[in-house]
Amino acid sequence: MKKTAAIEHGVVSSTSQKRILIVEDQFIEAHDLQLILEKAGYGVTGIARSVEQALEHIEHEKPDLVFLDIMLKGSRNGIELAHLLKEKYIGFIFISANSSKSILDQAKTTQPYGFIVKPFRDQDVLTTLEIAFYRQEYSLESQLKQQFQLQKEITEIINSNLKREDALLAFGKVIQTFIPFDYLEAGFVTTSQYDNLGIIRKNLDDYQIIDLQKLSRIAAVSTKEINETYKKSKIDLEPIIYSEEALINNFQAAPIKALIAHNFGIKSYLVFPVLTTSVQNYHFTFYSRNLNIYSQENLKLLNSLENALSQFVAKIYSEENFNLTIKKAETKNEKKTIDTEGFEGIIGNSSQMISVFNYIRKVAPSDTSVLVLGESGTGKEKIAKSIHALSPRKEEPLVVINCGAIPENLAESLLFGHEKGAFTGALERRIGKFELADGGTVFLDEIGEMSLELQLKLLRVLQEKEIERVGGTSSIKIDVRIIAATNKNLEEEVAAGRFRMDLYYRLHVFPITVPPLKKRKEDIPNLANHFIKIYSEKMGRKTLNLSDFALQQIMNYNWPGNIRELEHAIQRAILLTDGNTIKEIELSTSSKMHPEQTSEPFSIKTILENERLYSLYSKKMQRKNFRCWRCCRDFRYSSFDFKFQNKKTGNKTRN
Repeated sequence: MKKTAAIEHGVVSSTSQKRILIVEDQFIEAHDLQLILEKAGYGVTGIARSVEQALEHIEHEKPDLVFLDIMLKGSRNGIELAHLLKEKYIGFIFISANSSKSILDQAKTTQPYGFIVKPFRDQDVLTTLEIAFYRQEYSLESQLKQQFQLQKEITEIINSNLKREDALLAFGKVIQTFIPFDYLEAGFVTTSQYDNLGIIRKNLDDYQIIDLQKLSRIAAVSTKEINETYKKSKIDLEPIIYSEEALINNFQAAPIKALIAHNFGIKSYLVFPVLTTSVQNYHFTFYSRNLNIYSQENLKLLNSLENALSQFVAKIYSEENFNLTIKKAETKNEKKTIDTEGFEGIIGNSSQMISVFNYIRKVAPSDTSVLVLGESGTGKEKIAKSIHALSPRKEEPLVVINCGAIPENLAESLLFGHEKGAFTGALERRIGKFELADGGTVFLDEIGEMSLELQLKLLRVLQEKEIERVGGTSSIKIDVRIIAATNKNLEEEVAAGRFRMDLYYRLHVFPITVPPLKKRKEDIPNLANHFIKIYSEKMGRKTLNLSDFALQQIMNYNWPGNIRELEHAIQRAILLTDGNTIKEIELSTSSKMHPEQTSEPFSIKTILENERLYSLYSKKMQRKNFRCWRCCRDFRYSSFDFKFQNKKTGNKTRN
């Protein structure tokens, strides 16, 4: 195979090895990384010093994965290359010592498969790499599953007797899980007039068709003005994504898009044209109120479904479908049953919760690990139960384990079981939680409280899919899905050495963040009414009403204790109410118990900052060993003589 002269080549791997390209402009770091990889059996296809060299190399020899430095020599940096790698479907891991928050925020938008900080250790590199390949494999598997599932559901709509508007509503609900939108526009490309139909998503189950007349009322302009605006607009003939500056620039060329964006609060959109059997272009345009929500993965999924989409358009515009009649109310009731199945106990129609529901639906059919993040009291356990209820494992057990409540001396026995006589008091064999959950799901609540020793054992379960009872002599294969939850910032826990990095990346394959109640206040009235109904029934009382003053109270309060605090406040209010109306809700006690807390954002520090912090920390310790990052020698520090002593040579150096 042809090599490029601009790149220093390492040992090129055989076809059985994973092939890795290193993009790093620092000679020592690049070759250290190459040695680590080759020693572990990976093949290094080359070392590129710039974006241009990397692209030239990839043209001749496509790697399986790229180690990519953020800051590179030349006018283009690693983040720009990362976007190009995504377009080519090549996974990458960032390596950097840069601690700028803006740079790190930009890096996160590229969705890397991992991130390691200089100076790196062999173990960090190999663990991150292993997890990256695991996530890459899941990503490809997930894409295939999404394609199959979506094609199946679109085919069902094609084979149904739904009229055009009902079919479009059904299509919108189906595709929402895979390509989220707040407004979906669909219609043939014409030059005479605006004849598109829109679907506005108002909450989880409420979708509404927006025709030309409704759009006219919403935008407060005449249908004639809309048609004139449409005639002046440029038509996209190829799939394209608009966001940020590109979106603003396109408003000049396509004022009809500006009209829609202005009236629905749109910040990004994706255009996907489909060529129909009548050789006409039919456009699907997905609009979102979020920035940078659409990606090349979305376009790839739509491209794979182009044939099904073309059949869908042909079907809903066929003459025979216009003559069919159905009972609209029955159809809506059927859809509602399907849409709400598995979400029992979760109340919320806010945009934040709709996103959570979409994530649940997307991840539930797979076996991938899920990490549920959120403040205490936000309902993380209900999210885990919903994932299990919507998964193929729903008939098997869901075993809940509170990691913060496990006694350390009994932890291994509780989780993995023990044999008779394994320790004092083990009078009979005990089956552990993981074995009880075989075939089902294990929910590890408060995973951030788990000890490091137990984290290592859990990692083995995730990697090997087997356990060993305490006192046992053989391993037991198990098939469990792991869902974990925590209210801690696990990135900070990893940085502080309280949580294993390899376990963090194993669990962080598919994170779901549950928003705090103060960020979804529009859900408070429904939640309050839900708790009023439940506790009124439990107390044998007629369902109480909530006064306007009480409603205003709970809407103005920040709820640091989240849904749990709201539930307890409503329960207490019912007990204190004599009549049929809750006139006031006492919140002062809760406010004092839960003061607002602020935490500094987590950031990755530079080498010099880490060295300075380590030096300060060392002076507080009596005796500790450490390894110098500059010369890689082992030292022992003594706080009495303020000298460093090399353990190998005995030579002393002044600090």
